[in-house]
Formats: sequence, structure tokens, C-alpha cells
Amino acid sequence: MPMDLELRGRTVLITGASKGIGRACAEGFAAEGAVLDLVARSAADLERAADELRETRSAKVRTHALDLSRSADQRELAERLEAVDVVVNNAGAVPAGDVSRVDEESWRRAWDLKIFGYINLTRLLLPRLEAQGSGVFVNVIGTSALRPTPDFIAVSSGNAALDAFTRALGSNSLKRGVRVLGVHPGLILTDRLISQARLYADAKLGDAERWREMIPADTPPGTPDQVADVVVFLASARASHLSGIVVPVDGGATAS
Repeated sequence: MPMDLELRGRTVLITGASKGIGRACAEGFAAEGAVLDLVARSAADLERAADELRETRSAKVRTHALDLSRSADQRELAERLEAVDVVVNNAGAVPAGDVSRVDEESWRRAWDLKIFGYINLTRLLLPRLEAQGSGVFVNVIGTSALRPTPDFIAVSSGNAALDAFTRALGSNSLKRGVRVLGVHPGLILTDRLISQARLYADAKLGDAERWREMIPADTPPGTPDQVADVVVFLASARASHLSGIVVPVDGGATAS
């Protein structure tokens, strides 16, 4: 018999939902019959994703074109939500570079979206989930939290903070019926990663079509769908006794 994840009719909020891992999560939850609230900055990209989900999955989808680096937009989103059972914090990208190359403005702007975006949205919605006695937060973070490097110092330190935040909050949240978990995606073939690889291939090899040669070969890269599968499972009733953990989805790259 197929495994019933008990997500049908549940309301799932996904941030950064128009592309990449967030878009794959939307697809995964829609396949389980969940009701979706999708958030991203671009209204056009959001509506395109929502229309595809309505057409292919007959999904119930609401969209919210908001900038979650802004406290006002975070509060507006929380006020807009008619219901919420699952929150997937996914929005944000932090720039690469060492401590001398990432300036204060870039560092703060990136952390306002990903680090404080996750924290503030959780703070806004946690009392609501606690009041209803149920709910799940799944934070999409990144393996640089586990293997910090100087060339990705803003990413590494921010992800390490979110790892600690997830584990700390989830360590006793189940007492109030709420679970808090996370995933650490490794090298994932998102549109953004492929675009960067094409630029590197063009610069180094003179041929953007050789972009795959720019992808490290020691561990095979994953896909957004592979990350989304883990997120959907963690949010489901089949993972009801899991909280305060962050699962690496990296093909074993951080295991050795």
C-alpha cells in the first residue's frame, strides 16, 4: 500500500517558492493534496508557478509577492495567512567570498532575507501553531553549516546560525505540539547553480555549454526534487517523532 503522509488539506507556506528547491517543494506538497501559500519577490514568477500547479495538480494555491528581508513584509505575510500547518523557510541566497570581499551592506542584506527572514517568520508564526497544538517548521539551510570555509564565510556562518536555531527550538517544541526541523542541501542543480556554472565555463573554457565540467565530480550533484522529497516527508505525519534535527541531503558529501 502507498504511504499516506496525511498532508491532504493541510496548509503549507513555502518561501522562495517560485524557483529551485522552493518550487520543487511546492510540487511535492501539491502532489500530496496540500493547500499552498507561495511567497517570492517576483509576482510574475509566482503566478507562473501557481498556474502550472493548478493545471498539473489541480492544486489550491495562493501567492504572496513580498520581500521577506523586510520586517513589514514578514508581518504582512503572517497577517494574510488564513491558516497554516507547515512552514517551509527557503527564501534567500548569501554571497560567496572571504571576509575581506563581502562588504557590510551585502552581508547585512543577505542575512536580512535568509537568516532573519527565517527567524522572524518563525517568531511570528510559532505562537499560532502552538495555540492550535500542531504544526511543523522545516528550514532549508545548507551543508556549509557543517563544513565552513573561508571562501564562503557569510554563507557558512549564517547557515551555522540557522542550524543552531533549528536544533535549539526543535529540542523541546514538541511539548506544545510543534516540530522544528531542517535540511542541509549540498550541491544541488538549481537554475541558479547552472547559470553560475555556465558563466564559469564561458570564462574558463570559452564554451558555456561545457558547464557540467565546472561541477565538482567527487560527489554527484543532487536535484531540487531530491531535497523536496525529504522536506515533504519531514513535514508529514510519518515523521511525527522527529524534531530538532537537520538532515544533510548531499549524497554523502559531509559524511566523511
